[in-house]
Amino acid sequence: MGKNKLAKFEEMERFEHVIQFPYRKLKLEKFELKGKWSSGFFKNNNPLIVELGCGKGEYTVELAQKNPNINYIGVDIKGARMHVGAKQVIEKNLKNVAFLRTNIEIINHFFAENEVDEIWLTFPDPQMKKTRKRLTSTAFLNLYKQFLKKEGIIHLKTDSNFQYTYTSALVHLNQFEILAETDNLYESDIVNEILQIKTFYEKQWLSRGIAIKYVSFKLNEREFAEPDIEIEKDEYRSFGRSAREIPEQNLKFQISKNNNPKPRNE
Repeated sequence: MGKNKLAKFEEMERFEHVIQFPYRKLKLEKFELKGKWSSGFFKNNNPLIVELGCGKGEYTVELAQKNPNINYIGVDIKGARMHVGAKQVIEKNLKNVAFLRTNIEIINHFFAENEVDEIWLTFPDPQMKKTRKRLTSTAFLNLYKQFLKKEGIIHLKTDSNFQYTYTSALVHLNQFEILAETDNLYESDIVNEILQIKTFYEKQWLSRGIAIKYVSFKLNEREFAEPDIEIEKDEYRSFGRSAREIPEQNLKFQISKNNNPKPRNE
């Protein structure tokens, strides 16, 4: 691990709004805030919204700025990325944000029954080869059901047609209550102030002409089933690291010239 990453991890240990609790630590000690996020951390009874796979925390921070009377927790295992959002929380003096660095596969160990009002899944890896690793798979939905309120909402925002098609098929198959669904968010009539929040990489997808998809739904009490369908895999590839230095208006031209882009993780 690079020195820069280690320095970020060490700095985050001093951030009161960041909790680092990966799987290896959970095996050694109990997570004391489970069921006590409102009383033990935020010190209020405001609704609690969790973003899973928050990356740099851009969406979590923007949501918190727009809704000061709602508590937000960004969750990811990538501490170096999370460090970006964690620093912004301090700079913006936000009191309704926390970051939890842990493995999403064990997320049910950090929240108690009926503790979470909503879950956001923003641009997760579609995991085109491994169904059980998809954040909208039945395996993960069963985890979310353990702590999401009965009327709680799950939001998926994605650039991936594969992820959207799979999730839509699963939602319809299991007869979940669908609140909104579109394969082209910014051309739809459901876009609002919250859905208009765009992360750095979302802007890059849009610059390539890739439509953003969105679906929100509520779970039910039935046993969840996986859709038995063939889904065409995404053909496009992710941005290389150099993309972060490219002005937004030049992205299309630069990427078309790149003959060796970094593959999307599967």
